[in-house]
Parts: sequence; C-alpha cells; structure tokens
Amino acid sequence: MHVKKSAEPEGVALVFGSSGGIGGALVKQLERTRRFEEVRSFARSGSPSFDLTQEETIQNAALVLSKQKKTPRLIFVATGFLHDKIYTPEKSLQQIEASHLIRAFAVNVVGPALIAKHFIPLLPRSGKSMFAVLSARVGSIGDNRLGGWYSYRASKAALNQFLRTVAIELKRTRPAAICVALHPGTVDTPLSRPFKKVGLGVQAPSAVAAQLVNVMSNLTLESSGGFIDFQGSPVPW
Repeated sequence: MHVKKSAEPEGVALVFGSSGGIGGALVKQLERTRRFEEVRSFARSGSPSFDLTQEETIQNAALVLSKQKKTPRLIFVATGFLHDKIYTPEKSLQQIEASHLIRAFAVNVVGPALIAKHFIPLLPRSGKSMFAVLSARVGSIGDNRLGGWYSYRASKAALNQFLRTVAIELKRTRPAAICVALHPGTVDTPLSRPFKKVGLGVQAPSAVAAQLVNVMSNLTLESSGGFIDFQGSPVPW
C-alpha cells in the first residue's frame, strides 16, 4: 500500500467518530499501516471530548492538539446521522418534520463544517495531507431514483457541496492537500442495520475500513473535491 501518495509517514491521523463502527475500524486499520506517528481518536466519550453540535468543544479539541504541537496529515470525519429512537427515514413528504431536518443537517453538515473550520488550519501548508468525510450515495442528486429519505439525502447532498467548496479554497492555501467525500457502501453498523436488504452487498466495518484506506492511499491532487466510493470509483453528484 502506497499511503505516501495521500499522507506523509510523519504527522498524526485524526479520526472523528471513532466510537462508531466505521470510525473504530478505521482507527485500527490506520494503526496497522504504521504510516503515522500517532492515530488519534475523537469521540463524545473521549478526551478531549467533542460534540458535533457544540462548536466550543470542537474548537477546544483543536486547541489541545495545537498546544501539543501535533501536525495532522489526515483528518477523517466518520460521523453521521440517519435515524435514532425518535426519527426514521421519511418515505413521503407528509412524514417530513422540521426537527428531523434540523437534526440531520446539524450532524451531517454543520458538524463536519465546524471540524473543517477548526482543524484544517492545523494541516501543514506544504506536503501531502487530506481532509476526508464519510458521505453517502443517497446524497447524490444524479443517482436519486427511489426518492424518500428526505432529511438524510438533502443533508448529505449539502455536505458534498460543502466539501467541494473546501477543496477549492485548499488549492489556494494548501496546494498539496486533498479534500474528498467518501461513500463507504452498506456497512453492518447500527446506522444501516435496520435497512439492510438481501443482495445489497453488506460488508463488515473492518473490510470497509481497509478499502477506504486503500482508496485514500491512491488519491491524487486531481481527486480533490471529488465524491468517491469504497472501490475508488467516482459517484455522480
């Protein structure tokens, strides 16, 4: 695996959402590569803790890293919201609720945006580095053939636009940095488990983590601003 294409062996890898199935598997997979000085996990129950909906906690986590003089080469955001005990994906317009939309956008868009705001300035101004965020194919406007899932689809589409815009700014401030949205496929995690279908190709988190690390390893600057799946193929916007 040629991880040097996307991240130098020195520096730190950061994984946000490490308490989730994909995030936790990514931490283990990145540690196996031994390409980073350290792989640091961020979760609500961690130290320093962070909450995607509380900007001050994200800012504090960035300040802690900065004071420790840790230089991130990879920032991976593996957070996401699809359903909980209150909300489930909508099947029709009549099921739309303002509070559901607000919750989806807060976690799927605002959270990653705030992480970018406070952590991207810590990326080195020279040398390869990466800001990667888990998105979802259902956020693709061009690939939307089934409808439904309004809050999740719309929030992931907004996330994709945000990342595309970040990539444009990075070209000016950190020319060697890559910003990318990644689709992990259907993974056997609490997020997707209630919606699994026979023949859908559900994969274990460990398998997906290995694929995602491999994909990131082979990304080039031309990939920045792209929407790419776990097999390395582009996903339509």
